Amino acid sequence: MSQTNNVVSTTVNPVGTMRVLSSREVHSLQDNSKAGLHRLFRQCALAVLSDEMEGDSAEELLQSYTDFDIRIIQEHRGLKLELINAPASAFVDNKLIRGVRENLFSVLRDILYVSSLVPHKENDEAVSSSDITHQVFEVLRHANAFITKQTPDIVVCWGGHSIGRDEYKYTKLVGYQLGLRRMNICTGCGPGAMKGPMKGAYIGHAKQRISRGRFIGLTEPGIIAAESPNPIVNELIIMPDIEKRLEAFVRLGHGIIVFPGGPGTCEEILYLLGILLHPDNQDIPLTLILTGPAGSEAYFEQIDEFIGNTLGVAAQNKYEIIVNDPAKVATLMAKGLEKVTRFRRSQNDAYYFNWLLKVDQEFQHPFDPTHENMAALDLHSNLPPHQLAANLRRVMSGIVAGNIKEDGVNLIRQKGPYRLSGEPELMKQMDKLLQSFVDQHRMKLPGSHYEPCYEIVEG
Repeated sequence: MSQTNNVVSTTVNPVGTMRVLSSREVHSLQDNSKAGLHRLFRQCALAVLSDEMEGDSAEELLQSYTDFDIRIIQEHRGLKLELINAPASAFVDNKLIRGVRENLFSVLRDILYVSSLVPHKENDEAVSSSDITHQVFEVLRHANAFITKQTPDIVVCWGGHSIGRDEYKYTKLVGYQLGLRRMNICTGCGPGAMKGPMKGAYIGHAKQRISRGRFIGLTEPGIIAAESPNPIVNELIIMPDIEKRLEAFVRLGHGIIVFPGGPGTCEEILYLLGILLHPDNQDIPLTLILTGPAGSEAYFEQIDEFIGNTLGVAAQNKYEIIVNDPAKVATLMAKGLEKVTRFRRSQNDAYYFNWLLKVDQEFQHPFDPTHENMAALDLHSNLPPHQLAANLRRVMSGIVAGNIKEDGVNLIRQKGPYRLSGEPELMKQMDKLLQSFVDQHRMKLPGSHYEPCYEIVEG
């Protein structure tokens, strides 16, 4: 092992199931071509090794460690990973931190499995909705995410990576109340509102003497480098793309809490509302709570107004807004989990995976946020609400890509901002909401200059 200038070079022994690889897998992980996995493996591994650094730019992280590399060493006793010029913050007394090592091999596990499971033509319309749901199931099963005999207790927490101090403290208070009620936490695994609930629940679990609390981080390759897993995550799962990540949240989770956030959080809300508005899902219980500290009222009023003006009252009836009351949030969620338990039992549905939920293909096929695809989105109020929600979700997904994802940032740099157009009144509502995110510094981390990656144009 060698250490110079805050970087470390060493070899790492495996943990978990990833102890042996085939020659084909090794070749793919070392292949630097477009068809190979090395670039993706290196980027995700660096993100895991940088979990103490809170940033939101994949490009900046990669530029900070241009000499970092990761290689596979095959031995007769199994494999090792060779880390070259890795961030020194991932080590204590010359040893890789245990949680970081576990997450590093989770990266290896998921990248290899997904590459063998998911068709290369991800936008192929011939892939059925059922096939995609089974892909989500298989990735989660391969990651040992299912505990078959445990009653519903996984609460998904969504919210921004760029939030203020008061909002962050509030996410911890809510997490604490959830932890006291023995609930486990699933988030997007990054900083801010993804870290706070886990931190709070960890203390709640400690008070209840729960030694095996679950802190599940669901991410995808385009996000992980910009939002490295926070240190509380003890089950890291990398889904193939943002759409399968979102479906994993709603299939694996039993209730959802949304904290203040930016376009990524809005994307998640629109995704879930689009699913819940589908006629086939009217009777499926899933508690959805929007909550924040005192002072967040204006934020939720803006979100609620946008949803009401675009998707209607039926969408507003799918959630409850609670301000500055962590105990009430947790109590309501506990009642919601009881409803889910009774419903799953009565329908003979699995506790660990929501098979009955109908998710249309328009919420499943990956959306490529090119300038052409963003400009072509149908944004008109005459669409059925669940279909309009799908397109509004794609708008937010594109803005997230243009803000923080390496490929999206490069596209904006080359071609300028996305141009969004549609029904004038609807676009006025969208412009108002997005501008509020800019004004409240919810597009980038505090202190970062934000240059909009989009512009609203007359349709």
